[in-house]
Amino acid sequence: MKQIYILLACLALFVPFIHAQKVNDVTGFVYDNKDGEALIGASVHLKGRTTGSVTNTSGYFVLTNIPFGKYTLQVTYIGYKPLSVDIEVNSNEFKTLQLKMTGQALVTKEVMVVADSVRTIDRLYEKPISKIDLSSKQVNQIPRVIEADLLRALQTLPGVTALSDFSSALYIRGGTPDQNLYLVDGTDVYNPEHAFGIFSTFNTNAIKKVELSKGGFSAEYGGRLSSVLNVTNLDGNRNQVEGCANISLLSASATIQAPLGSFGSISGSFRRTYIDQTYAKWNTDIPDYYFYDGNLKAYFDLGEKDKLTLSYFTSKDNLDFKEDKSKPSSFGFYYFWGNKTSSLNWKHVFGSRIFSNFWATYSYFNSDFNMEQVNFREKNNIHDFSLKGALEYYLADDFDIRFGFEHKFLGGALMQEFDNGNADVAKERTHSVAYISSNYKPWDALSIEAGLRYNYFNSDVDYHNFEPRFSAKLRLTESSNLKFATGLFHQYLNRIPRLFFTSIWTTSDEYVGVSSSQHYIFGYQKAIDEVYEFEVETYYKTYKNIYQYNQLAFVEIEPSGYKDGKPYYTSTKGLFNSGDGESYGIELMIRKDLGAINGWIAYSLSRTNYTFTDINKGQEFIPRHDRTSILNAVVNVDWKGFLAEMKGTEVPENENKWLFTFNFVYSTGQPITVPSSAYFLNDLPDWNQIRGGGEDIPGYSLYPSGIDKYRLPAYIRMDASVTWEIKMNGWILAPYLQVFNIGNRKNVWFIKYKSDLQNGQITQTIDKVNMLPMLPSIGVNIKF
Repeated sequence: MKQIYILLACLALFVPFIHAQKVNDVTGFVYDNKDGEALIGASVHLKGRTTGSVTNTSGYFVLTNIPFGKYTLQVTYIGYKPLSVDIEVNSNEFKTLQLKMTGQALVTKEVMVVADSVRTIDRLYEKPISKIDLSSKQVNQIPRVIEADLLRALQTLPGVTALSDFSSALYIRGGTPDQNLYLVDGTDVYNPEHAFGIFSTFNTNAIKKVELSKGGFSAEYGGRLSSVLNVTNLDGNRNQVEGCANISLLSASATIQAPLGSFGSISGSFRRTYIDQTYAKWNTDIPDYYFYDGNLKAYFDLGEKDKLTLSYFTSKDNLDFKEDKSKPSSFGFYYFWGNKTSSLNWKHVFGSRIFSNFWATYSYFNSDFNMEQVNFREKNNIHDFSLKGALEYYLADDFDIRFGFEHKFLGGALMQEFDNGNADVAKERTHSVAYISSNYKPWDALSIEAGLRYNYFNSDVDYHNFEPRFSAKLRLTESSNLKFATGLFHQYLNRIPRLFFTSIWTTSDEYVGVSSSQHYIFGYQKAIDEVYEFEVETYYKTYKNIYQYNQLAFVEIEPSGYKDGKPYYTSTKGLFNSGDGESYGIELMIRKDLGAINGWIAYSLSRTNYTFTDINKGQEFIPRHDRTSILNAVVNVDWKGFLAEMKGTEVPENENKWLFTFNFVYSTGQPITVPSSAYFLNDLPDWNQIRGGGEDIPGYSLYPSGIDKYRLPAYIRMDASVTWEIKMNGWILAPYLQVFNIGNRKNVWFIKYKSDLQNGQITQTIDKVNMLPMLPSIGVNIKF
């Protein structure tokens, strides 16, 4: 702990210097005039001056060292009318401006659906390398599998891979899902999936903004090797009651926002599937299953210097499976799992140049599995209580410092009861973090960010790790940028993935060490005609001491002792295989956010290699989630807007709309391991036998070839949706039809080998198990 105190003491040295500064700064918040939501990433500058600022995640900005005088403050933001405000800087008095911008769906020569007053290249330059932002509208437009889903929407982006139709998990630049940090309003989420991973727990109607950092992220974030997904939910409409609802064949959801007097707002959402009340009643082969989730968020404006946010989220999946529902004694099991998160966030402005965020967060996941017929019971939970702070100090328009801390109280437990023994593993850990990062602009065309993060993880063995981070951005021309980032990252948590069951998390200890990864990323950006964004990035990542679940764990693992003649297990020794790896690739993306036709096309070419001492005889192999080539295309069409563009006319604001969306994906097939030979063993009476063709095949077995040496056929899928948006008296009614896998392509999930003995000859056949077929879905969205 001494290292943390030393680093925090060094940071504290800034305080006397900070308060000694003369305050002639221009500061403020930028909000949406309609609902009072803070606008993230708005561009703010004084007319006639070259320097400016960009609002942070709370909508706050600072312009430093402004000479006394009169100025015109200009604010621009995509989709909003430019805002100009006359101000006067004539004293050292600290005053925070409250600026409100009006949304605009205006017409240019091209009849834009969204107005963009910020130069495209400027927006590209401001965002960090490997970072992609999506709005709630963009997420909801992508055709869905029954439900609009955030994680599936992210799978259409370059560098983000899906394992199958049955999984919403994210594999980012060769990393596994447990190497992604999921944050919702500052709170860690550990198992963000519903329905065995088919859907995510994020309700897209409650989302304000999504930020995905695919690598090279700053010292503010850590604890994971691959990426950060930061989701900010709506604070709530501060001016009027607003709501939306969605009803489809299998689910319903609703979101409502309302002001709290003149000092705040509240928003809430709820979603539930009703498969158990519809399809499961008509088709006895469908198990009784449902999930629900809901969140509540309250925002309080305590003055120009203080804002307070409270948020709460809960979800539950409930599965009651019986092989034969007509027989009470039929084989079956009961399984439920769920998340609960809560957070308190206090934003405070110290002076004019220090903006601070302080959080107290709690995250809890638990599951309960009960199979009475075989006397098996499992309970699993993980909890995380965190205290953290993040401060931004604006020394000048071209120099700022960010620093902060985090302290986590982590705990987890796994209990299993079965006939031959039991497992009872419970661990409590602490994880302490301190970081500092500075951003300096030597001149307008160059920006440099350097940071350092310190981790102290308290376990059976204590771990101390420093993580240097560095990035640079260079403005090449008026329409192009170069970017570079590198950094060292550590991870102290590991996940045991299980098919159709929620994952189990374990922590670093005396048997499972800390994992690490080094990132190197180089990027180029180009703005084309102020409408198109072109980006290309190449990356190289190393993995050290990463872990995979040992499939032979229950054979090789040694019991901790015996109780009543049965073994019990309390240790992680032998639970994982350890190894190293690397990932490298190149990603291209062209994106258009404006106009009646918008969307993106993305292509990824990549390779991931693993080397584990106890897997594949210690030889290098590619993991199952490796995909050599992936092509994605997402196209959104406002039909009436498109016709108006062709004619050079405008579309009235209250005009009904026909909206079309298409999503195409091509991917190299997933790697598989195939048999290389077959062999016989001497038959014993109690040995298992493969039966086929009415005869036995004694002791017949298949021997695998090298791991993942072959691939399944390519994955190809096209989705489409059509929405009729009807506007009437302030309400919007939008019935829709969506079709997943419109070509009904039979994409292969995995293959099975079947051996038969006919007339003394052994024959083998291959059965293909396919992913989801064509799935149409209808529903209606209602907004008021």
